[in-house]
Amino acid sequence: MYVVTLTFSEHKARAGELMEGHKAWIQRGFDKGLFLMVGSLQPNRGGAILAHGTDKGTLEAFVAEDPFVIENVVSADILEITPARLDERLDFLAA
Repeated sequence: MYVVTLTFSEHKARAGELMEGHKAWIQRGFDKGLFLMVGSLQPNRGGAILAHGTDKGTLEAFVAEDPFVIENVVSADILEITPARLDERLDFLAA
C-alpha cells in the first residue's frame, strides 16, 4: 500500500489552469485500479492519495504523468506502507 502526498510548491497559483487535466489524471488512477482514495491536505497544503495493487515503479511512473507534477505545481512523495495490523474491514490491504 502507498500513500502519495502532493504538496503545493511556489507555483500553486497555476493549479486552477491545470485542474481539469489533474482531475482527468485522478480518474485514470481510479479506472486503472491504482487509487483507493484521494483527498485534500489541510489547510490548503495539497493532496493525498491511497494507492494499492501496484508496484512502486509503476506508481512512480503514473504520478509523474500528473499535470500538477509535470508543471511543478506540487512535489510528490510516495511512502510505501507494509501493514502490520489491520481492522478486518481492511484485510484486502494485507494481500
